[in-house]
Amino acid sequence: MSQSLIYQLIDLTRKRGWVLTSFCSEEAEILYQMQCVNRVIGVKFEACTGISQSRLELLTLLYHANEISQSDLQKKVNIDSAAVTRHVKQLEAKGMVSRRRKPEDNRITLVRLTEQGRERIESSKKEKERFMKEMLANVSAEERRILIDVLARMQKNINNIKA
Repeated sequence: MSQSLIYQLIDLTRKRGWVLTSFCSEEAEILYQMQCVNRVIGVKFEACTGISQSRLELLTLLYHANEISQSDLQKKVNIDSAAVTRHVKQLEAKGMVSRRRKPEDNRITLVRLTEQGRERIESSKKEKERFMKEMLANVSAEERRILIDVLARMQKNINNIKA
């Protein structure tokens, strides 16, 4: 059965209130649930904080670094270089970061947080805390520890998959 068909079947079972496990494996249910969370979390996060997770991650890294090359920034956030360039240009247009060429090597672009960017990080902290608190409501401390462990193991497994 194709993945697309499985997801359509999962959606149909949810809409009708049927028991999903009678139609697909537990593994397929886990994959589907994780994809649903992944799709929704970014949209909700940005709606609550006013900034995307990836841009906030870039700003946070710059907050802790005085100045960093754009390529080093890309490696730390693990986003493709074109996306980092796009984010940095848009953040620069909003006055949150500044860029300059490294004098010793004109091929290298250095990025640093502006004062406006620092203020944005500070103001985002409360919004991010609220989002996380609401996202994890009704999830106990023990369940959170287990979730962190399971997700870390899954990430390791995914990294080891030969594509």
